Amino acid sequence: MKNLKYIILLFAVVFSSKEIVAQKDSIALQRKARKMVRQGNQLYEQKQFTDASVAYQKALSNNSAYDKASYNLGNALYQNQNFKEAIPSYELTAKTATDKFTKAEAYHNLGNAMMETKNYQGAVDAYKSSLRNNPTDDETRYNLAVAQKMLDKQNKQNKDNKDNKDKKDDKNKKDKKDKDDKNKDKDKKKDGDDKDKKDDKKDEKDKDGKGDKDQKKNQDPKKDDKKDKKQKSKPRQGQMSPQQIKQLLESLNNEEKKTQKKMNAKKAKGRKVKQEKDW
Repeated sequence: MKNLKYIILLFAVVFSSKEIVAQKDSIALQRKARKMVRQGNQLYEQKQFTDASVAYQKALSNNSAYDKASYNLGNALYQNQNFKEAIPSYELTAKTATDKFTKAEAYHNLGNAMMETKNYQGAVDAYKSSLRNNPTDDETRYNLAVAQKMLDKQNKQNKDNKDNKDKKDDKNKKDKKDKDDKNKDKDKKKDGDDKDKKDDKKDEKDKDGKGDKDQKKNQDPKKDDKKDKKQKSKPRQGQMSPQQIKQLLESLNNEEKKTQKKMNAKKAKGRKVKQEKDW
């Protein structure tokens, strides 16, 4: 029984010693953090914002929940116009701060950083959170009104840009459709013209082929000889052979001679005889 009590007492002493050591380490880290914050504040007053930022970051490395260090770091970054980098520091302060005044200040500065990055919706939300923690802050209320006005303007501009983009897209679609339709009509016309040209070429080819065939036929001496022989051997209907023509001419010549004799006889009978006068 005595041994058990002794063991329990020993564990209590060891545990208490570890707790005491941890507390001492924590206090030491807090002191280092405070020291670095004071050093950062001095640099900040001298407008050495980059060096001040380094000091505040060292303070946070010793105590990550040190809201004064994160808040001051945000201010130093803001003064160096590193607005995007300042935003996480203000958000950390607003999360870790235990009193409403510190939270209100953190949200107020967060809204300012959001304004600088043109995140007007984020600024409006930050200023509203600041006023929830400190409703009497007129400066925050004024900033909220400005942020709301800028947000409305941005939304209107975005809407106009979207409408213009939609109109432009519609116009581009219409122009593309008109162009496609025009190209289709052009292709149809071209196909028709090509077809007509093809038909014309075919007709010319057929015509030329026929002409060439006729010309070739006319120029063929063998065929001409055969034709002449055929005509000599068998006269065409309605035509006379050379022999028949000769006989007809001889007959006509004989008839003409007979007629001429008759005419001469009639003339002789009707002609007056010239008598010689006897004076």
